[in-house]
Amino acid sequence: MSKFKVLGYLLFLAPILSGAQTFPNKPMRMVVPYAAGGAVDVLARPVAQRMSELLGEPMVVDNRPGANATLGTDNVARSPADGYSIVLTSIVHYLVPYFSKNVPYDTFKDFTPIANIAVTPNILAVHPSLGVNNMKEFIEYAKKNPDKLFYGTTGVGSTHHLAGILLAQMAHINIEHLPYKGGNPTITDAIGGQIPMVILTSPTILPYSKTGKLKALAIIEGKRSKTLPDTPTIGETVPGYAIPDLWFGVLGPAGMNKTLVDKLNLSLRQAVNTPEVKQKLEAFGFEVTGTANATEFAGSLQSDMEVFKKIIVTANIKPE
Repeated sequence: MSKFKVLGYLLFLAPILSGAQTFPNKPMRMVVPYAAGGAVDVLARPVAQRMSELLGEPMVVDNRPGANATLGTDNVARSPADGYSIVLTSIVHYLVPYFSKNVPYDTFKDFTPIANIAVTPNILAVHPSLGVNNMKEFIEYAKKNPDKLFYGTTGVGSTHHLAGILLAQMAHINIEHLPYKGGNPTITDAIGGQIPMVILTSPTILPYSKTGKLKALAIIEGKRSKTLPDTPTIGETVPGYAIPDLWFGVLGPAGMNKTLVDKLNLSLRQAVNTPEVKQKLEAFGFEVTGTANATEFAGSLQSDMEVFKKIIVTANIKPE
C-alpha cells in the first residue's frame, strides 16, 4: 500500500476514532421496543439511569412498541452507528424471522451485539382448579385429557411459545398454544381461570403464585434459578428438556466501532452490577449477568439459535 493510500485511510479513520474517544458528548437513547411497564422497560430504567451517571451524559429510555417489537428495533437499525442509539431487547429478537415474513431487517447483519446484561427464569404455571401440584401430575393429566389443555403466552414466536412446543414433543402430550399480545392480558385470563396454564417470565408469575392464585410448577430452563432455588425444572421430570436462557441484552446498529462497543459494554456491565441496581433488578425477578464482553456475547447467540431452530424445524413452523 502506498504512503498516499495509507494517509487516505488514516484520514478516513480519524473522525471515527476521535468520535469513539470523546464519546459521549450528547444525550443517548436506549430504545425499548415494548410498552412502558413491561419486563424490558422495568429492566431498562434503572440501568439507563446508572449509565447516565457513569458516562456523564443522559441516557433516555425511548419506548417504541409495535409490530412484534420490530418497530423500535428497526429505528435503531437505521440510526447512525455512533453509539448514541441502542436497543434493549431479548433473545426473541432473533426468533421473529422464523414466524414473520415482514421483518424489515436482518437480525444478525444489521446489528452489533454489545452486551448481555440479565436473564430471567420462565415458569410454567397452572390455575389451581386444574388440581395438579407438580410436572408429573400435570403430564398425567394432559395424557388423560388430550383436548382440554391450552397454554397462554406473550405471543407467537416467543420463547414461551417454543417451550410449549418442546414440552409437547418430549412429553408426548397435546397442549395447544394461545398467543396473547403481552404478559398483562395473559396473566389476567390465567388468574381469572379463563385459561388453565401459562408459560411466562418469573416477574409476571411470582406475584400470583405467592398469593395462591396460580401454581408455579416448573422452570423451563436447564437449571434451577438462583432466585427460585426451590422451583424444579421441567427437565427434572422430562429428562433432556431445556430451553436456552431468556436473556436481555443491548444491540446497536451494524458497523459500530469496536472502541465504542467496548466502552458501552463496560458501562452496561458496571451499571447492572452496581449494588443498588442489582438489588432492584433481582427484586423484579431478573438474574444479573453482565460478565461477558461483546465478542463473547456475539458468540453465544449462534449456539442459542441452534436449539430453537431444531424445535422450529421439528414442529414444521413456517413464517407467515
